[in-house]
Amino acid sequence: MKFTASGALLDACVLGALAPAPTYGYDLTQHIQGHIEVSESTLYPVLRRLLQNGLLECYDEPFDGRNRRYYRLTDRGGQALEGYRTEWAAYWQNIETLLKGGQAS
Repeated sequence: MKFTASGALLDACVLGALAPAPTYGYDLTQHIQGHIEVSESTLYPVLRRLLQNGLLECYDEPFDGRNRRYYRLTDRGGQALEGYRTEWAAYWQNIETLLKGGQAS
């Protein structure tokens, strides 16, 4: 069985992957795919949505005669990431409790 990432979790993963430094699209998808199973065709719409919501900004840099599109967090994106991190910690603890057969607190 494989768990899939979608929705808010995928948004959080993209923001987290971009937190250390701006990254171009292909490198970003390779990085994320190294951790979770997700296709490029799933990630690019996530990037567009995060851009539209003001959580990311993008810019082009020349590389070997063509442009690479880089993505970086905005201040709003950094704030959203902090919110996701807080929510994830609580969510993960609840799932961990359930998987170990414990009772909800």
